[in-house]
Amino acid sequence: MELGFWQVTCALLVPGVLLASWIDYAERRVPNWLNLTLIVLGFAVQFAFFGVEGLAIGGAGLLTGFGLLIVPWMMHGMGAGDVKLMAAIGVWLGPLLTLYSFGLGVVIGGVTAVIMIVSSGRLQMACANLGVILTKCSDRKTWFTEFGSAKSFGNTSQLLPYGVPLTGGTLVILAAKTFGWWGI
Repeated sequence: MELGFWQVTCALLVPGVLLASWIDYAERRVPNWLNLTLIVLGFAVQFAFFGVEGLAIGGAGLLTGFGLLIVPWMMHGMGAGDVKLMAAIGVWLGPLLTLYSFGLGVVIGGVTAVIMIVSSGRLQMACANLGVILTKCSDRKTWFTEFGSAKSFGNTSQLLPYGVPLTGGTLVILAAKTFGWWGI
């Protein structure tokens, strides 16, 4: 049986993003060696199946994934490992599916954040922190400062390891592609 691109992608990317998610959950970081491995493997598989066109698709996906999260990272809203993980996912999925994966990851992350806030009884503090974030975003002088950064909230918030919802979005998109859901 000859394996197709999406079967190979599932066989290699799924364990990679699950490991990234687990490490991010446990250590609140996604290691560079894992992101780099996913990027190199992604380009190798793209090239093996599609040649130079695959490299272009992978490169466009990498830039898409990177571009989606670089500004939140620059604003100190998330870790660099999450940005690199989304870029690595992009190499495998290409630009359009990377956008879908990211969108689902945002929804999963938002729902998870609300559940974390409500279940920990920190709704009032979360609203205050949201006010700080809105203040940060309303003044260009504070956009790229530590003011209102994820770490600046200290014990007043729970940090969401964003590799987890990014992985969730990716797994749903891979399942959709593999099983032909939603015409993907």
